[in-house]
Amino acid sequence: MFPSRRDFLALASTGAFALSAPKIVSQDPQLPGRPPNTSFGSQDRVFSNVLVIAAHPGDAFFAMGAPAAVATHSGGQASFLSLSLGERGSASIPVQQYGSLQQQAAEKAAAMLKSKALFLHYPDGEIPVTEGAKFAVCDVIRQCKPSVIVTHWKGSWHKDHRACCEIVQDAVFYAGLPAIVRKDPAHNAKKLYYACNWEDAVGFAADTYLEITPVCEQWLNACALFPMWRGENGFRYNDYYSSMAVAHGCLSNFKRAVALMSSEEQRILSIPTP
Repeated sequence: MFPSRRDFLALASTGAFALSAPKIVSQDPQLPGRPPNTSFGSQDRVFSNVLVIAAHPGDAFFAMGAPAAVATHSGGQASFLSLSLGERGSASIPVQQYGSLQQQAAEKAAAMLKSKALFLHYPDGEIPVTEGAKFAVCDVIRQCKPSVIVTHWKGSWHKDHRACCEIVQDAVFYAGLPAIVRKDPAHNAKKLYYACNWEDAVGFAADTYLEITPVCEQWLNACALFPMWRGENGFRYNDYYSSMAVAHGCLSNFKRAVALMSSEEQRILSIPTP
């Protein structure tokens, strides 16, 4: 008998992990400085403390804000770390003024999502891939102790996004090494995810869909606090991300969802013998 359309959709939704029900948890030992191979659980458990790390405040909330909203909606914690204010992102508003508007919007949006907004204030367009930047992010990871980190994928035309990805990858490594002594003790995040971002699309392949139906409206309202949300700078972020929430929901059998990509070393699933 040939599969029905319903069977096909069910199979399609399991091609990538749809986070709404418990999954198998790896029993493999965890290496220092490296997250576990797998940590697939219910979204309430895995997304209990989310740290978003983005190049700019807009990226943090538009592309990565929904998983943070899921965490706080479930009674967990969330923080947004912006490496830059994105102060050079407007053609009509002076740099210093636009940077202040971006920071104010991020702080208000974080408060709306019951989370924290953090900033490192590197120059927009010049985020440095240095050990200093990596250790600064490492310190935030150890301070926030996230179960999940969401950041940029490296396949981007935007140099700040590529820089952020490289910084975060090494910062995660440093944060998990007890031998590296910093202010706070070592911390291993359970999962590192890359967000679906229209600017970071080269080589991006979603393997996880997170349902955001209960928090979608709240997340979109938080995004609307940014001056650039409705296309003031030439791109209609509101239409794109609200539409993608619907599209990703269709692919995962949810009403609304976001697509995420696991870091490569975390895609291995180890299933013990019963």
